[in-house]
Amino acid sequence: MKQFSNMDQNSSIHTNLEWERQLLLDLGNDITKVRDKNDLIVLFSNRIKSLMHFTHTIVTLIERKDETYKPFLLDHRASAIKDHPEYDDMVKACFPLDEPFIQSVLAAGGPVDFFLADIVDAPQSPAFLRVNFEKGIRHVLMTTLRTGDQPIGFIHIYTDHEGGFSQEFKDIVQRITPQLSSAVSNIIKNEEILQKENEKSFLLDFSNDMTAVRSREDLAVVVKAALRKLNPEGGYVIRKINEDGLTMSAYLYDTGASAFDPALLERVLSEKYPINDGLQNRILDSYIPLLFNVGRELQRGYNLSYLDLWENMGFKTMVGIALRNSNANIGLLWLSIDEINIPILQGICSQIAIAMGNIMANEDILRRQAEQQLMLRFSNDITGVKSKSDLDYVVSNVLQALFQTRIAVMYLLAEDQVTLRPYLFDRQFFQETEVAEHEEFYSLNINEQHIKLVFESNQPILLDIDENLEAKCLKLSIQREQRGINTVYASALRLGEQNLGMVWMLGQQISGPLLQGICAQISTAVSNVLAHEQIMHLKKQLEDENDYLKQQLNQDFEEIVGGGEAMQQVYRLISLVAESNSTVLLLGETGTGKELIAKAVHNASSRKEKLMIKVNCAAMPASLIESELFGHERGAFTGAVERRIGKFELANNSTLFLDEVGEMPLETQVKLLRVLQEKEMERVGGKTTIKLNVRIIAATNRDLEAEVKAGRFRSDLYYRLNVFPIKLPPLRDRREDIESLAGFFLSKFSKSVGKKTVKLSANALRQLQAYLWPGNVRELEHLIERSVILATGPLITEFFLPQATRATTDDPMRPSDLPLEEVERMHIIQVLRRCGGKISGIGGAADILGIPGNTLHSKMRKLGISKADYYAH
Repeated sequence: MKQFSNMDQNSSIHTNLEWERQLLLDLGNDITKVRDKNDLIVLFSNRIKSLMHFTHTIVTLIERKDETYKPFLLDHRASAIKDHPEYDDMVKACFPLDEPFIQSVLAAGGPVDFFLADIVDAPQSPAFLRVNFEKGIRHVLMTTLRTGDQPIGFIHIYTDHEGGFSQEFKDIVQRITPQLSSAVSNIIKNEEILQKENEKSFLLDFSNDMTAVRSREDLAVVVKAALRKLNPEGGYVIRKINEDGLTMSAYLYDTGASAFDPALLERVLSEKYPINDGLQNRILDSYIPLLFNVGRELQRGYNLSYLDLWENMGFKTMVGIALRNSNANIGLLWLSIDEINIPILQGICSQIAIAMGNIMANEDILRRQAEQQLMLRFSNDITGVKSKSDLDYVVSNVLQALFQTRIAVMYLLAEDQVTLRPYLFDRQFFQETEVAEHEEFYSLNINEQHIKLVFESNQPILLDIDENLEAKCLKLSIQREQRGINTVYASALRLGEQNLGMVWMLGQQISGPLLQGICAQISTAVSNVLAHEQIMHLKKQLEDENDYLKQQLNQDFEEIVGGGEAMQQVYRLISLVAESNSTVLLLGETGTGKELIAKAVHNASSRKEKLMIKVNCAAMPASLIESELFGHERGAFTGAVERRIGKFELANNSTLFLDEVGEMPLETQVKLLRVLQEKEMERVGGKTTIKLNVRIIAATNRDLEAEVKAGRFRSDLYYRLNVFPIKLPPLRDRREDIESLAGFFLSKFSKSVGKKTVKLSANALRQLQAYLWPGNVRELEHLIERSVILATGPLITEFFLPQATRATTDDPMRPSDLPLEEVERMHIIQVLRRCGGKISGIGGAADILGIPGNTLHSKMRKLGISKADYYAH
């Protein structure tokens, strides 16, 4: 019996060995058929799983570069942990090789069965053990895959049975592990071959697509399509090195990328980043792609806005690779991707770099052609510039077209060749009235450090505003934040070797040679504009002088009539003072011929070739006399719609006759005194000092000494005017001249009315010589004019000389029957007749009526009183 028992046992063992041998042979055959991951999954899920119950298997591979292992093959459908919250992270995670758990697997000579309850809480235990335990897994069978003596990975077999794995199953796993190692190794090699084929195909397709690229837009389409294939979820940006060689700007970017902070995205795309920012310089110095962890770089203290943006967009890792064309760096590519495929990235970037180089070269050619066309148009436009506004328009157009900027301020050198005054300025920054009113604040001195730099340089200079904020010339650009600009360009304006001024403009990227060429043409244009302004100024002055001359000719003044002793004394004084430049003060009652004497002094002087300019200080309101004397700038006051040249400017190198100077307002007297003392002036509302060479002849019928005592006339001005006084005698003191004067006026007015010369009878002459003539020669002139008009024959036998004002009984209407305004009108006319038409001054109608001269002028306009009303009788 014992013998039969041994025979049965041996037979059973033999049968088991045969079964095991056949099983291993079948498994070996199945393993040799494995070509890819899917074949291996089928092998585990069908053949091996039939030998013993287990839930799922995983194959992990060792990464020698970072001493980790990570999932390589897993059956997602059969996995018992696929619905665990951490599953997605587990299948992407890398686990360190130096942990105790995996080290024990490497040290074992074969498969090792681990009871998870014993190891899941052990120090440094990998997280996947806990995740499996939480899903009911109780044992894991681990074995090392090797190629030769080198471990390449691990097989993980999991079960939810408390008893774990049988020894027979462990033996089978140990027997087939070498074949599984070969299968995994073959799968890896096949995948590498397939990957290389895919890479070649990818690069070939990319190369074919790149052959059609002609523009930046074409390149953007091809690059986006290619990079999306590498990482559909990732974003990218291509930056190019700018012309300064120090900064980089966005050239192409993923237009499909979105950020939680659009403003940050816009800023990153528009900002210039220094090459040496700690990251980009490392990429440009490397010949392989570099992988950066965004969060880690931020923790290291790299305060770069593009890192903030990537974190904002959820990008954890970014690859940077240099773009080189002919071994020269032209830019770089930033790509959001988890793994670096060096051959693919290098192949793509080499072609991108070539295309970028060609496109940038073409863009440069087109840009230069466009610049040449703009400069040609600018040259044509600027030759037609005649005014400041034309210059502003033409220069603004070319700067906007070429550099997307404007002139912030254009300065021109003043006559002192030390001060720079604003000539043109950007009205987005400055108000014209503000600059005009605060010209000194906006003016610069050529001795300022930055101004010297500009004038000493033959090329435009670039200044950083933040680094030079204390410079006065840069404080004018304080509103630059509106444009986000922190640099300013400055260039001198020169005509030959002569400095004319300079321009300051805000900008980020302005071509120095282009700006230099523009400024050369601006210099010529500025010189032409200034010359044209001077021509127009002189033309206007000539026109004003011509108009004034016509006015004077219309008055038809004749030579002085009279040879009596009193007038001989006046003639002697005229001959003494005429050749000098001394100020002359003509004193005398109204109507004594002060203007004729002034003209006589002027005509006998060395200034006679130029027109004598006359100003009646009593004939205009106090508010306008200053403008009349000194002129005004456009916009100096309400109604000043254009620049006006004053009488002082018109009289430069000639004579200015100030008639009725005693009527001048005190505030105007102050300014007149300053002009007489300094021999220079400024127009109302102007800042430019104008040098003057004017001879002053003043006239008044007032007692200026009495006016000084009364506080109505400045003593200092009186002494300045009273250099050479000439007292003109009243007509009552030169009765010997009445006959010659009457004869002169009779001849003059007889011709003007078309009559034969009317003569005087002896009785009429006696009447004239007996009259006191309060209106002096003017009253005599008007009396003769009226008498000639009324004369019915060749002889005037009687004059109706003015009598005391009295009411007559034969008036057609009594004053009490008239309206109040008509009574007032009649009264003013009667007083004007008594005064011989004199309105202001002592003995004038305003003086008699007890009202200011300006008030009387206003009443006369209101009541419609004209010269014909009070000179007609």
